[in-house]
Amino acid sequence: MELAFIPSPSRGVLHLGPIPLRGYAFCIIIGVFLAVWLGNRRWIARGGRTGTVADIAVWAVPFGLVGGRLYHVITDYELYFSAGRDWVDAFKIWEGGLGIWGAIALGAVGAWIGCRRRGIPLPAWADAVAPGIAFAQAAGRWGNWFNQELYGRATDLPWALHITSSTDGRVPGYYHPTFLYESLWCIGVGLLVIWADRRFTLGHGRAFALYVAAYCVGRFWIEYMRVDDAHHILGLRLNDWTAIGVFLLAVLYIVLSSRMRPGREAVVEPGAGADAPSDGDKVMPSAEAEGESGTTTEDSGTTTESKDEAKDEADAASVDLDKPAAEDTAPSGESDEASDAPSASTAASRDEAGSAKKS
Repeated sequence: MELAFIPSPSRGVLHLGPIPLRGYAFCIIIGVFLAVWLGNRRWIARGGRTGTVADIAVWAVPFGLVGGRLYHVITDYELYFSAGRDWVDAFKIWEGGLGIWGAIALGAVGAWIGCRRRGIPLPAWADAVAPGIAFAQAAGRWGNWFNQELYGRATDLPWALHITSSTDGRVPGYYHPTFLYESLWCIGVGLLVIWADRRFTLGHGRAFALYVAAYCVGRFWIEYMRVDDAHHILGLRLNDWTAIGVFLLAVLYIVLSSRMRPGREAVVEPGAGADAPSDGDKVMPSAEAEGESGTTTEDSGTTTESKDEAKDEADAASVDLDKPAAEDTAPSGESDEASDAPSASTAASRDEAGSAKKS
């Protein structure tokens, strides 16, 4: 008997009245929210609008779920279409069975549709959400723990997973917790992408390609440890070959993209910069508001004072203008006599004219 091990939950679903609460579904939902939250922060940091990642995720997530289920059903068709099986079970996604390869492939189609509707480049959006997808996978893998599935070979390590269920061909015992290995690996992949993106300023889809390549490396050796039924080609499981092929494509994309389109996109969402106010715009409204509020509160008390001040200034100006004239005329008596002379001669002329008329 093992002294230390990871216990498996006794059941993967709780019932809230008639509503089933499934651990597998909760893990997927948590992963989706985590990917959207982190992707939104990274998108804004690159100059995009708030909410764009979530709007596109509305397209990407449903497509991804359908693609993941299709890949699982196609590659494990005997679980649903062989003798004694019910094909309706192929639609019971809550019982587990999502292939990451199909989820990423068809999810990319949904993301492309959403990006096209928003007029933004798909590679830039993929770079923003890449580490979030890795963390979402890390959360989603714990759904396999709730379902007691996708474990590895038998082991006596202290972190062995204790499988207690005997349904669907399971054999109770202690096995490698491959779900835990992949969860931890995905966390490492997410951190790697964040570091590399900051260090090398990845753009044009290279951050997403790095996530894909790094995930494939881990998926190869983890898949090799699993003991659940799978198709084999040349001694390797189908998903191992898929991991090799996708890894090579991702590396090839990184190399070609860095040569053809070096650097990073200067604009990831057209018009996003125009919506964001500049520093001056952020300060001016508050200053204007303060000025308007001050004027409003003081207008009633200062209107009369302003008029009085203006009148006093006008009177002072007129007094100042009169002073030079007074100073010029006061000392000179000759000028007074000169100004009176024409008046005296005029009066004499009028008297002579009056005498002439009388005579």
